[in-house]
Amino acid sequence: MITREQIKAARKLLGWSQMTLALESGLATTTIGSIETGRKSASETTFSIIRDTFEKAGVEFLEGELARLKSARPP
Repeated sequence: MITREQIKAARKLLGWSQMTLALESGLATTTIGSIETGRKSASETTFSIIRDTFEKAGVEFLEGELARLKSARPP
């Protein structure tokens, strides 16, 4: 599962707003905002949808890192 810090970092890497993430993932903008601020706890399914959306856009999540673009992978 990804963390709210990873969600924010991935959005920043892609230059996405909460609204863009919502549109790309099919989730509500208020859901994204509530997760990022910690006001709402999301289900595993919601986190999975967010992670899948980011991964399709070229982001990867590694242990010990927030997020990085797949193209940033060392040779």
